[in-house]
Amino acid sequence: MAVAMLGAVRHAFKLEDLRRRILFTFAMFLVYRLGVHIPVPGLNPRVIEDLIKSGTIFGLLDIFSGGALRYFSIFAMSITPYINASIIMQLLTIVVPKIEQWAKEGEEGRKKITQWTRYGTVILGLIQAVGMTFFIERNRPDAVLHPGFWSDFVIVVSLTAGTTFLMWIGEQITEHGIGNGISLLIFAGIVSRLPAGFGTMLQYLQGGVINVVNVGILAVIGVLVIAGVVVVQQGQRRIPVQYAKRVVGRRMYGGRSTHIPIRVNTAGVIPVIFAASLLALPQTIGQFLPYHWVQSAMAFFRFGGFWYEFVYFWLIVAFTFFYTAIVFNPMDVSDNIRKYGGFIPGIRPGRPTAEYLQKVLLRITLLGAVFLGLVAVLPPIVGAATGIPNIYFGGTALLIVVGVALETMMQIESQLLMRQYQGFLK
Repeated sequence: MAVAMLGAVRHAFKLEDLRRRILFTFAMFLVYRLGVHIPVPGLNPRVIEDLIKSGTIFGLLDIFSGGALRYFSIFAMSITPYINASIIMQLLTIVVPKIEQWAKEGEEGRKKITQWTRYGTVILGLIQAVGMTFFIERNRPDAVLHPGFWSDFVIVVSLTAGTTFLMWIGEQITEHGIGNGISLLIFAGIVSRLPAGFGTMLQYLQGGVINVVNVGILAVIGVLVIAGVVVVQQGQRRIPVQYAKRVVGRRMYGGRSTHIPIRVNTAGVIPVIFAASLLALPQTIGQFLPYHWVQSAMAFFRFGGFWYEFVYFWLIVAFTFFYTAIVFNPMDVSDNIRKYGGFIPGIRPGRPTAEYLQKVLLRITLLGAVFLGLVAVLPPIVGAATGIPNIYFGGTALLIVVGVALETMMQIESQLLMRQYQGFLK
């Protein structure tokens, strides 16, 4: 499989258009990594780094941002506000008729939704930037070099501008690169933290905190999880479809068999990203409300605690069903099958076909959703089993890295097939 992937990449670089898209994507990655090292003015990075290492939820967000949060660079908030804005817009698509109408208008409607998502990103970015600034000033006042309104203003504007610029980079990768820009930015941030993770593991070994057996157990669990993610991401249920023969003029059409592939995890890694971003939002809002009951609630749902993991699991399950319902509509698929003279053997066309597809989809999605949730809440279990503390690079990071890598390779493969078929026809 690895040889085939390398062969596909080598062949992709031989095609001028695809090579340009891949190189453009890497150029955007380079801009992203350079921005990670541009600090926000008016803050002491060393104090911020100590605060992030304290074990809060910001440790997970630091993984997503590729270390930008730890050093509090202009990209410290990563793309989280954009993700939250996307969640809100997708939820509004269901409850607001006007936005639902936009979603059905094709390209023009998509542009309107994208524009409002951008507005939402800026608004949520401002809220999160103010919340993070308050959090820093309350917990580590010595982190601000020159306390005052203008210093806070510069910090908030810098963070919001950084997130807006990241949103633009993601859109450019989607349009001019190899696609899936937002997910690829998160992927790049997580992968960039791997060397630091290995360095921390080496320090634990040298300091006697863990031993080789602990590392071996962690490696075995990691391989099993990666294998499981690949199997679930690639797994699908194929529903057979038979098309009847029909005569048009003097020619006969149809009479062939095909199938509808229903993936075990139709939603991909989107539910994991959505759930992690959504859980970070209350922590941000809580910085505005320095009341005792608010702080108690935040402590109750602290990162890595039982209730945090419990809510995280069910959010992933809910988002998996929600996003799958958006991507795959059984009624539309049933209508298309009937329109072209097809049927599922043993199932009547029309509503019975839609109900059958819905039942299969629910069963398959339930399996994929539970698997995603279990892998995402794996770090505390793995930490207890291996004795390795602070495993931030756990189930969530593995799901995103493996899932995005598979989706990206599938996109490259589809573009290769398209160009090969064009060349064959010529």
